[in-house]
Amino acid sequence: MLARIDLRGSTPTLAELRRALPRGGTDVNAVLDTVTPVVHAVAENGSSAALDYGEKFDGVRPASVRVPAKVIADALTDLDPQVADALRESITRARTVHADQRRSTTRTQVVDGGVVSEKWIPVRRVGLYVPGGNAVYPSSVIMNVVPAQEAGVGSLVVASPPQKDFGGWPHPTILAACALLGVDEVWAVGGAQGVALLAYGGVDTGSADEPDAVLDPVDLITGPGNIYVTAAKRLCRSVVGIDSEAGPTEIAILADDSADPGILASDLISQAEHDVLAASVLVTDSAELADAVDAALDTQVAATKHRERVTTALSGEQSGVVLVDDLDAGLAVVDAYAAEHLEIQTRDAAAVADRVHNAGAIFVGPYAPVSLGDYCAGSNHVLPTSGSARFASGLSVQTFLKGVHVIDYDEAALRAVADKVVTLADAEDLPGHGDAVKQRFVASGAR
Repeated sequence: MLARIDLRGSTPTLAELRRALPRGGTDVNAVLDTVTPVVHAVAENGSSAALDYGEKFDGVRPASVRVPAKVIADALTDLDPQVADALRESITRARTVHADQRRSTTRTQVVDGGVVSEKWIPVRRVGLYVPGGNAVYPSSVIMNVVPAQEAGVGSLVVASPPQKDFGGWPHPTILAACALLGVDEVWAVGGAQGVALLAYGGVDTGSADEPDAVLDPVDLITGPGNIYVTAAKRLCRSVVGIDSEAGPTEIAILADDSADPGILASDLISQAEHDVLAASVLVTDSAELADAVDAALDTQVAATKHRERVTTALSGEQSGVVLVDDLDAGLAVVDAYAAEHLEIQTRDAAAVADRVHNAGAIFVGPYAPVSLGDYCAGSNHVLPTSGSARFASGLSVQTFLKGVHVIDYDEAALRAVADKVVTLADAEDLPGHGDAVKQRFVASGAR
């Protein structure tokens, strides 16, 4: 089921590794022509255009963009108590981890009378996108909302596609998660039109709670979505900030012959069930382990609920087994691949994990599956994909903060360095810069 790439007996360069490794992904450029008129229409006509496109693409038109407060409250009341309890536990653990990410102001005295501070200011208003589609993602509500709240964001809105089966509102479990988190502004809008409405705002002429309610635009949009959502984020990023352009989910596993093939097979399946484009990659120095994983996959895939989707994903060009000579070579492979999720299932897994440079999140040993990170580890599951873990981080409190330098110099401190500023300004042929300093020390002396 999994194709094999045999790198044993060779020492490929980094460029050769990147070309050789399985990689699928999506071509965002291919849908820009489809998405661009949607974004332009919403930018010009606001919520009416967003609702029109939602009706065209999703076959449903909610009574209003903003979900009524009663609908949100009822979703929590009607939620299965076990699901509610699990969501509360996930929220608690996420808060524990993300609260420790808060940054404090730093104050650096450069010279006597000259201080540069850096303070962290929350983004004023954020839009958090929660997808619909093959699955329901209340966990994505938690992963977006908790770090925004812990960062101190004062205004946030969750946008999620309307559902035919639920009166045109987002899925009730999504709404219940919002209720548990104290989120009272939820928009029933998805896809490219949802992203555009977050970016440009509008007026909710059909609001059941507040007729002609203003839908304020946001300053930052976060959260995963399909290729159309990603394309819309790309088009809107000159108007608002975005977290990333998320691609299909990925798992890479670095394993040696001490790993349990049944566990490896189940973890590869767990990501493959997300999407036919999901990537599942095993890197190992044991051909015998690879054979055993193949056998386990045959059995487990046949029994899994979404076997068609899983089979397509595992058989795709984005998935496979990479055979290497040893763990050093395996580490080179996983660093070149830079997976969204990287599991280390080897002897002394913690020491091996410490040597990894590129991964969205690292899961150490047989008792830290990606599924744990998806829901209840306390870590964030909104992570860089498509190799972007080489330079990008997952969603965190920092995503919602702006670092701002505050410069406070007195007269003596400026005078002491004035000649250096003038010299550098002249060297760059920007004499006005130097004059702005000289003006403070005119013949009559400093003011």
